[in-house]
Amino acid sequence: MFHKASRGIFALLFTGSILSGCTRPAEPPSGPVVTSLKDVPAVRLNYRYEADVPAPNDVRRTGGDERNAAVQSDFDQKRPQELLDKTIVSPDGKRIMAVYHMPSDTQSEFRLDMYSNEGALLRKITPDAMAVHFPDTIVWSPDSSTVAFVAMTRGFSAIPTPNGTEPVKKTSPSGDSNSNSNANVGENVDPEANANSDLPPAPPTPIPPANVLTFRTEQIYICNADGDTIKPLTQNEGLIYFYYVWSPDSSMLAALAATGREWQYLEFQANEKKEQYVPIGRPRVIEKTGRERRLDDGLTAVQPVWSPDSAKIACGFGDQVRVYDSRGDVPTQAAIPLRNSLLISSQAYDREQQAKLDANADANVNANSALNVNKGNANAVPAPSLPPNALPDANTLVSFNPIISLNWPSEEQLYFQTAFVKRMRNEADSVMSFPRWHRLFLTPQPSVVGR
Repeated sequence: MFHKASRGIFALLFTGSILSGCTRPAEPPSGPVVTSLKDVPAVRLNYRYEADVPAPNDVRRTGGDERNAAVQSDFDQKRPQELLDKTIVSPDGKRIMAVYHMPSDTQSEFRLDMYSNEGALLRKITPDAMAVHFPDTIVWSPDSSTVAFVAMTRGFSAIPTPNGTEPVKKTSPSGDSNSNSNANVGENVDPEANANSDLPPAPPTPIPPANVLTFRTEQIYICNADGDTIKPLTQNEGLIYFYYVWSPDSSMLAALAATGREWQYLEFQANEKKEQYVPIGRPRVIEKTGRERRLDDGLTAVQPVWSPDSAKIACGFGDQVRVYDSRGDVPTQAAIPLRNSLLISSQAYDREQQAKLDANADANVNANSALNVNKGNANAVPAPSLPPNALPDANTLVSFNPIISLNWPSEEQLYFQTAFVKRMRNEADSVMSFPRWHRLFLTPQPSVVGR
């Protein structure tokens, strides 16, 4: 007998079985009591599902292409031949990453410089042979010590940006694209710098680094807050790393990566349908040392999230949430099967929405027509009457949709959002319908409490 979705369903993550209310009482635990989920392996967690809850308070919002006024002024006055695209301020506010390009650069290729919070250029980060890709994913570590970005050899690939813009064939800039020539050093010096001899001389323009290893596909790089010690964190030629997020303790990155062949094939399919290409990849965890562990063989577009204690990573796959241990000699992983819970709660949600339509509709309007179109499926039909203990048919539920995002605001609460999303080349034709937030309450299994 299924309970109402609002009451939640408990299940063992590693087995997926429903806990019985007739089990033998557990023996009193011995040893120290577990007070934090950080010490509980992923396979030793219980969960409780709660449907249709308010959105978490700390849902990340993008800030757009903002530009620091002081950095923009430096570009306007001293760097007229370079175009500032955006600035990214470190969490402590002491450093500013400048993302820019030159008129000769191809679309989707960028450069990086480090500025002080007063708008003074500290260091040029990227050499001429390196092109930064996916600038919207550049991210500072929470402790402001390190910044991560994706880059590759300049002018090598024709792969588009992840937001679905048209691919642009990349051609090498004038000269040898593999050289680290400093021939253009000094071009950005203010031509009027020596006009007033009584003023102190301007500091020399920083020289970009040389001999930084680059690859033919997008790899993750890191540098410190001063803009130096740049190095590739990943060195997997053929993989495209397109998303990554720092752990709260700033020691690791959770990332998504796909092969170049997968990217090109799926991007071609999206173009055939006149859709925006949304990249999908396999989740992995990457330490600052460069040690990398692939977490799953499944492909997903859902961006992974960290637990607040940096001990675990969660990712979404259709109607499943999967949780992985981020560290340890024998890390574990577990899948939370949510299909049945989502079917039941979606049925209740659809009925609630239908009741609201019925209450507000005119007598001559068929209110049921509003829910008979199932995500563009013309074959959708009204839900038939079912026995009280039978699962509803997914094809009759308009609000039954896959997981599209995750949020982990506290140790024991993991939020996930479901919705129907269709992104088209023509933004006016894009659709996002029935967005719903749900919540999982995580607890240790009784067998590990007290260990």
